[in-house]
Amino acid sequence: MKVEVSHLEAMRFEAKTAKSSFIIDCPIISPVEYFLSGMITCSATDIIMLPKKKNITVTNLKVTGDALRNESYPQKFNELDLIYEFDSDTDDESAARYVMASLETYCSTINTVRSDVKIRYTVIHNGKIIKDKVELISGGGAQIEMGEIQSCPS
Repeated sequence: MKVEVSHLEAMRFEAKTAKSSFIIDCPIISPVEYFLSGMITCSATDIIMLPKKKNITVTNLKVTGDALRNESYPQKFNELDLIYEFDSDTDDESAARYVMASLETYCSTINTVRSDVKIRYTVIHNGKIIKDKVELISGGGAQIEMGEIQSCPS
């Protein structure tokens, strides 16, 4: 994967990928906010695509992330709390497994920071809390095999 970032003016930059380009307009949206948004979107795509393989429909998906950072430089993430809220036509156990599969196996951005960041997640499925502030075990990730999935291209 290759990305090229060019300075435009003031604190505006253009990021070009193999498929597209977009403007990063600091400080309106900081690079760290883009980074956190990218991690959350990476996982959110899994929550749509994993159930789709089993003809399960996910609706009203909202993933909220709250990151705690160091006060001094480098201001790395120390903690990340994620709340997955969605409706679907599957049981609670399967819904929780889709979130865990994303966090443990499929979401490369979350797994990139996982060994250095304390990650907790909550799952609200069909309006009911089914997992609350579960701490993800740090480390290199695990293999929860859900098969081949279609996702956002890397």
